[in-house]
Amino acid sequence: MTTTRPRPRPFGRALCAMITPFTADGGFDPDGAQQLAVHLVAEGCDGLVLNGTTGESPTTTDAEKTALVRTVREAVGDRAAVVAGVGSASTRHTVELARAAENAGADGLLVVTPYYSRPPQDALADHFRRVADAVGIPLMLYDIPGRTGTRIEPDTLMRVSAHPRIVAVKDCAYDLLGSTKVIARTSLAYYSGCEETNLPLYAVGAAGFVSTVANAAPRPMRAVLDAFDAGRTAEATAMNQLTLPLAELMMASGLPGTVTAKSLLGAIGLPAGPVREPLRPAGRETADGLLAAYEELARLYPAAPRASQSAAVLAGLGAAQSWT
Repeated sequence: MTTTRPRPRPFGRALCAMITPFTADGGFDPDGAQQLAVHLVAEGCDGLVLNGTTGESPTTTDAEKTALVRTVREAVGDRAAVVAGVGSASTRHTVELARAAENAGADGLLVVTPYYSRPPQDALADHFRRVADAVGIPLMLYDIPGRTGTRIEPDTLMRVSAHPRIVAVKDCAYDLLGSTKVIARTSLAYYSGCEETNLPLYAVGAAGFVSTVANAAPRPMRAVLDAFDAGRTAEATAMNQLTLPLAELMMASGLPGTVTAKSLLGAIGLPAGPVREPLRPAGRETADGLLAAYEELARLYPAAPRASQSAAVLAGLGAAQSWT
């Protein structure tokens, strides 16, 4: 008889890469951040990842980053994990941000590969260890070579996994074989950071996802994992396919996910506000398309999928085929 090692899930399964709400004049909106955070948790998010790229970390100040963590922590209490993005191109600055986020109440830290300078793998491993040594809370490493210019190689992930506070990976490397090897050989919890890999990675042992689309559609994104965990794999596949039109518009339309997420959140009456320059707001055609895809997903998707609703979900997939 074979046994399967339980999936490590240090921050839950369904995590939202939350936008940072701004006021109309572009300032940080703490009331909006609290309202959005409470809404996302009520809609099924196990965790909120703050101050990532979706949260406009390149254009928010260190003080704003700390304020966002503290504000969201106060709003959600212990009902969800709060993971704070602290990555930068500088190890010293990353350590400073990490300590500030820990003091503000973060449960964990998202640490992206230092960008632009393209450090070699041994220096990259030392960077992550330095941050982990500086704090008392766990780290999720963020592997997104398309943005940073440097991959966290599987061998590097295996080496740094020995550190007791390096516990997870947000994976945007698009290397299913490499990711599967690390999942099999370490206790690192893998989180898909790209909507199109949420279900494939979950099927090979990932812990869940960190999703920008979950800002607008947290229940449908989570329901895919719920169906898979319940053994309803055909339903999970069908539900995953129903989310693809919205995910494609939000994440593959040529605009950053921050722009599309804020456009859609504003359209459906949730806190968002403008984006900061150099980003620009979505145009009218894009905004209309996003809202139409969102409304179609809401029409086809059961609010709370159960086994008895599988037939409805599969029927909805047939209706959605014309979108793809």
